[in-house]
Amino acid sequence: MAQQETDEQTQINDGFVVDTEDCEARELAHRERGTARPITVVGNPVLHKECKDVTAFDDELAALIDDMFASQKAAEGVGLAANQIGVDLKVFVYDCPDDEGVRHTGVVVNPVLQELPAERRVLDESNEGCLSVPTAYAELARPDYAEVHGQDAQGNPIKVRGTGYFARCLQHETDHLYGYLYIDRLSKRDRKDALRQMEEGTPRYETVPNA
Repeated sequence: MAQQETDEQTQINDGFVVDTEDCEARELAHRERGTARPITVVGNPVLHKECKDVTAFDDELAALIDDMFASQKAAEGVGLAANQIGVDLKVFVYDCPDDEGVRHTGVVVNPVLQELPAERRVLDESNEGCLSVPTAYAELARPDYAEVHGQDAQGNPIKVRGTGYFARCLQHETDHLYGYLYIDRLSKRDRKDALRQMEEGTPRYETVPNA
């Protein structure tokens, strides 16, 4: 337990995690305990349905989080949802910079993306990719600010917020846990093009072949 406690994200008074401190040490601690698993790709049923809520905040969950950090690093990703390694649970990890280059590292369990009022929705049209759609990229407009509420690995309530690229990551990973890939938000034409890119490319990491 002591080792787990050192990995916790510290919180400030309004409930938002401080996920920018000791990022390298926290990520490495998870990764060294974990084992990298192959990545599921578009077409795998686990990616196309809402995941189950986490109800047990136990050693099994802690081990899953460690494996997720190891898998994310092996695939050179900046975020990873549990169903991307075949696990039907609402958990995602991230190790992602924002537009200012500040590194954010953490985990969110049972995330819920907060709806922004219209006056705060400023769309950012940037390229987006996904470990589960390897070698493909497409431009997708998303709000440049995101706020996710959920729980940490011990079940404590937390809030995470981000801007720019990190906001895109938070939205992308939360989407995964509700059964959506970023290509599901594209036009039919752009989705078809992304799938063509995937078919023509070769992943640089191990994937799970679809049956």
